[in-house]
Amino acid sequence: MKTKLVLGVGANDADYDVCAYGYVNGKQSQIWMCPYYTKWRNMLLRCYSSSELKRKPTYKECTVCKEWLTFSNFKKWMEQQNWEGRQLDKDFLIEGSKIYSPTTCIFIPQSLNKFLTSRGSDRGDYPLGVHVPKRDKIHPYMARCSDGRGVFCYLGYFPTPEQAHQAWLVKKLEVCNEYLLEFKDEPLVIKGLTRIKDKIQYHINTKTELTSF
Repeated sequence: MKTKLVLGVGANDADYDVCAYGYVNGKQSQIWMCPYYTKWRNMLLRCYSSSELKRKPTYKECTVCKEWLTFSNFKKWMEQQNWEGRQLDKDFLIEGSKIYSPTTCIFIPQSLNKFLTSRGSDRGDYPLGVHVPKRDKIHPYMARCSDGRGVFCYLGYFPTPEQAHQAWLVKKLEVCNEYLLEFKDEPLVIKGLTRIKDKIQYHINTKTELTSF
């Protein structure tokens, strides 16, 4: 009997039960899910679930490579990675990557993921790191930077959004260098961070706007 595909594309070929059920307060509930399966299914959801794509349109046109559409292949790769407590990322190593595959993906700490989040809904039409909390005619633009660990550094007020953005870039570069020291023993993380550092430095040198990492 042919097994139903997950999200219409993924083949769960696990030779064990990926979910366990038990009774909680007299009702049957799921009490465990295989962590490998959880990561695999969430990856498929981001790319192939219409409801998820509506909620997070930035994942439109993202795909999973043919190899990883089979669960056991993804699990074999994941078992060789430093994945516990980390998040699967498809464009940390390669800017703009829209494919989940062994050559494009890496597990990164949540702090790094947050460090790279643009929070576009918070800043509106202004450059990254720039906010307008109050209408000060002389210095209306505030710059602030998140280190990804839950700390926001307020960098002051500036007369133009461009100046505020440049202050944000300088602080972002400083934090990126801190991460480079923290993860000096992880070559792949260093590779991604070096790419990001070089991009930040370029926009500082040219005094141009950085729109994405």
